[in-house]
Amino acid sequence: MATKKSYSEGWDDYELIDAGGGKKLERWGNVITIRPEVQAYFQSAKPFSEWYELANWEFIPTGQSGKWKCLKKGSPNRWTIRYKKLSFILELTKFKHIGLFPEQRINWDLIDNKLNESHRFLNLFAYTGAASCVARYTGAETFHVDSVKQLISWARENMEASRILNIKWVHEDALKFAQREVKRGNHYKGIIMDPPAWGIGAKGEKWKLEEKIDELMATANELLEEDGFLIMNTYSPALEQSMILDLASMYFEGRKIELTGLWMKTTTGRELYYGDLLRINC
Repeated sequence: MATKKSYSEGWDDYELIDAGGGKKLERWGNVITIRPEVQAYFQSAKPFSEWYELANWEFIPTGQSGKWKCLKKGSPNRWTIRYKKLSFILELTKFKHIGLFPEQRINWDLIDNKLNESHRFLNLFAYTGAASCVARYTGAETFHVDSVKQLISWARENMEASRILNIKWVHEDALKFAQREVKRGNHYKGIIMDPPAWGIGAKGEKWKLEEKIDELMATANELLEEDGFLIMNTYSPALEQSMILDLASMYFEGRKIELTGLWMKTTTGRELYYGDLLRINC
């Protein structure tokens, strides 16, 4: 893990209550979940008996996916929470995720502070579009790129729920789209990318981050305006911090480069690691 730490914080509608024993306890609005968490290898502050008194749902893994166990009768499996003036729709999925990565709040705040209506913003591997909604709310021309149609549909719902318009949706492999943007001579004030450690592209292509990160960095450098900013989150055991820094130093020579571990603190005082956070010119 990177020695320097950046801490993201919850907000009114999200709280990381506790973590430990391979799980984390989170509040999303009025709904509380228990989810597996490999980084929670320490002992929880609260006993699990207290967790189960609080929680509405627990995710039970079964192989590559799993199912949700209802702990309180009548608990919703789809609901909405707020972040500032935006609304995000949450839903229980078979892969333990519910549609939002709350540790990204540290990046949403940065995007909100950096952009305005004169800028262009690119969200690669854009998931359900929280960063896209934040960027578009500033007035920036916003491009949202993801290879999964269902996630683009979910992101569109978040845009509509947030009462904003005209995010530009791109259903395509993120790296291929970015490389075509280079050929078209386009540039962006801000770029965020949260590439998966592994995955499948829009046309069934296999993806491994350690094999693609060199191309990603090179392409991002060509797309970024001179005074622009890049945010990249990585969570891959095969990708060492030294490799990230070496590539960043090679492709973004002369720019401000910062690599830290991304962490959140629980209400009970535990600390949870969420991967590495690279920022250029931020």
